[in-house]
Amino acid sequence: MDTSVTFPPATSAAQANASGAFLARSTIEVTGKQIEKFPLLKDNLPTGTNVFIALIEAQDLEPQIAAAIELRKLGFEPIPHIPARFVRDEADLNARMSAFAEKAGVTTVLALGGGAPEPIGKFDAAIQLMNTGVFQKVGIKRVGIAGHPEGNPDISKKHGEAALLQALKDKSAWLKANNMEGFIATQFLFEAGPLALWASQLRDNGINLPINVGVPGPATIKTLVKYAAMCGVGNSARFIRKQALNITKLLSVSEPTEFIDQLAKLHFDKPELNISAPHLYPFGGFDKLFTWLKTQKG
Repeated sequence: MDTSVTFPPATSAAQANASGAFLARSTIEVTGKQIEKFPLLKDNLPTGTNVFIALIEAQDLEPQIAAAIELRKLGFEPIPHIPARFVRDEADLNARMSAFAEKAGVTTVLALGGGAPEPIGKFDAAIQLMNTGVFQKVGIKRVGIAGHPEGNPDISKKHGEAALLQALKDKSAWLKANNMEGFIATQFLFEAGPLALWASQLRDNGINLPINVGVPGPATIKTLVKYAAMCGVGNSARFIRKQALNITKLLSVSEPTEFIDQLAKLHFDKPELNISAPHLYPFGGFDKLFTWLKTQKG
């Protein structure tokens, strides 16, 4: 696929303002194990910010629920990841969703397949969770689904590239059929060109959901290379890998400023793509992320 989309440098005050306005829409991702760091969120993020809670290991469900409770107390909107491969059966799904709803007032979730090589129970795809009816039963109002602008090797190798688009079609159709609000949250990437082409392809296929774009926060080149390898991100990571070839740059910090400028341009200049918000991954730690955010607010 040709990903040669050109973005002029952001030199004008108008573009700087656009980038700041786009960043003000940010969501952020945490894990239950980071709960002791949540006061930093309170000090640096607006009340009501959407905070996604990843579930990296199946056994970390209780910390995920505790994180949702704490985030609600701090005035944020907790959005737990619900990975299908970490759910044993419908009773398990009902129990965890009831806990999220009753203890933390959760009304939005991110339903995804999950990165585990094998499921622990009967589910291995997000659409299977959605089809149980449990989300509606416990009062979920909005369901996010995963998007992969640069592909997903785990799925592509097993089912082919077309499976990714078909999965999005199926989940988008489910949202419409169930009168449920939805959105797409993407894997992190480093360039807006591949994203713009992918978003255009979605629109051509009748998928018109808002897109929250995964943005890696400030981190060393070494750290970004590690996460890129773990998460299987695609071609836009090539500049990070190229930087990593220079050993003197491994500990230098890469910031997503230019990427945010590009995304802001798509958000404001191409509203038909529905690039809705940046979804921030604090790979380099909360301190680096929040320091950088302050510089972007001028």
